[in-house]
Amino acid sequence: MAERNPSRRPLVALTGASRGIGRATAFELARCGSDLALVGRASDALTLTVEQARVAGAQVIHLECELSEPAQVSAAGRELASGERVPDCLINNAGTITRGSVEQQTLADFQRQIAVNLQAPFLLCRELLPAMRARGSGRLLQIGSIASTLGTTQSSIYNASKWGLVGFTKSLAEELSGSGLMTLTLLPGSVDTEMLQGSGFAPRMTAEAVAASIVYYALQAPLAHNGATIEMFGV
Repeated sequence: MAERNPSRRPLVALTGASRGIGRATAFELARCGSDLALVGRASDALTLTVEQARVAGAQVIHLECELSEPAQVSAAGRELASGERVPDCLINNAGTITRGSVEQQTLADFQRQIAVNLQAPFLLCRELLPAMRARGSGRLLQIGSIASTLGTTQSSIYNASKWGLVGFTKSLAEELSGSGLMTLTLLPGSVDTEMLQGSGFAPRMTAEAVAASIVYYALQAPLAHNGATIEMFGV
């Protein structure tokens, strides 16, 4: 099994870095000595993340991609896998929610939430796996939600996508057994971010606290965590 060279800066691919947990994770990765490949739509918010991560010392590239469009997601994954540096870790963090009762949700609401929250992680993992397997190392982290474990009113599609993410990750973990690769899902509870607004829940943790946990599992945690589902309830 290949091991990461501790003298080389790891490269981490990250989705959803324009705000909230993703932005905090990008900054923490940069602070801890990682370079970044940020995957997502171009925006002023993402440009700010790129600039601030570079100030923190990271080399940063941006792969422009609409995560609800499967062709674009697959193309971004292939670009990551065929580059001079294959990412040491992929963090599927991006998520979207449209709140409303089942009767109020449209097919378009369903398709977009499933596409961003579940389909995009599947596609990025699928594209990166061959290169990671050839190298003999790699980590694939999915950022789910405490909603991956329960039902809540007004968020049936979001919850379903996050439940699906756990099932996907646990099945992938079985396929990775003995390969030198690892996958797991982190399930934050109520985080003080824009997405929590309108949920009816009070924040119980900061984005920075979640980011610190993500970075630990991305860079340091033993491979024995393969298949784990890690809940964060807050304080």
